Amino acid sequence: MRTLKACLAVVLAAVGGAASATDITVSAAASLTNAFKEIGAAFEKEHAGDKVLFNFAASDPLVQQISRGAPVDVFASADQEAMDKADGLKLLAPGSRRNFASNSLVLIAPQNGKVALKAVGDVANADVARITIGNPASVPVGRYTRAALERARLWTAVAPKLILGTSVRQCLDYVARGEVDAGFVYATDAAIVKDKVTLVATVPTEAPVTYPIAVIAHGPQAAQGKKFADYVQSPAGQAILAKYGFGRP
Repeated sequence: MRTLKACLAVVLAAVGGAASATDITVSAAASLTNAFKEIGAAFEKEHAGDKVLFNFAASDPLVQQISRGAPVDVFASADQEAMDKADGLKLLAPGSRRNFASNSLVLIAPQNGKVALKAVGDVANADVARITIGNPASVPVGRYTRAALERARLWTAVAPKLILGTSVRQCLDYVARGEVDAGFVYATDAAIVKDKVTLVATVPTEAPVTYPIAVIAHGPQAAQGKKFADYVQSPAGQAILAKYGFGRP
C-alpha cells in the first residue's frame, strides 16, 4: 500500500509540475534580439518549467499587435514614445513600467564601401546616394535619427536619399550587404556585424536612447511576465545586457 501511495504521489507531483509550466510571451524591440534570447535562456534555467517565447520587431508594430489582442505578457520598447502609446491605450499593468537599458545612435557604412565617410555631416555629400534609417513613423531608431539630422540641419539634404527600414535590423542588413552607402543604427547592432560594417561616428541625440519594459495588464501570464521583467532588471539580466553593449538606463 505504501508503495502504491508513493507511486501516486510521484504521478501527482509530475502532473502538478506539468500544469504549472508557463509560456511567457515577450514582445521586444528588434535591437534586443540577441541579448533577450540569452536572458530568456538564463531565466528558464532559474525557473524550471517556464518557457519564454519572443516576438521581435519594431516597437510601434508591436504596440499595434498588443492593442489588437495579441496574447503578450511583457513589452520592451526601444524608445519612450512607443511605450507612451501602449500606456495611452491602457495596455500596461499599473506601476510596471521601468527603464532597463540605454543605447546610442551611430552612423555606419559597409566595410568595403565605395564612399569614404568620416563624420555625420558627410551624409550630405553628393557621392552618398543611398542612406538607410528606420521609418520614423514606426521605428524608434528612425525617430532618433530624424531628430538628430534635423538638429544638425542635415535632414533636408538627406531626405531624398533615404531607404526606410521596417526595423533597425533591416537597416543593419542593408549596410552589411553593401546595398546602401550608409545607415543609422544603434551601437549594439553595429557591434554584432563589426566584420561587415565600419563605425563612422556616434551621433548625439537630444533625448537619451532608453529602453522601457512593462507588463501587459491583460496578458495571459501577467504574474510570470512580471517575474521575467524583474529578471531583466536584476544583476544577472543587466550583466547579459552589458555583454551586448547596452548601458544602464
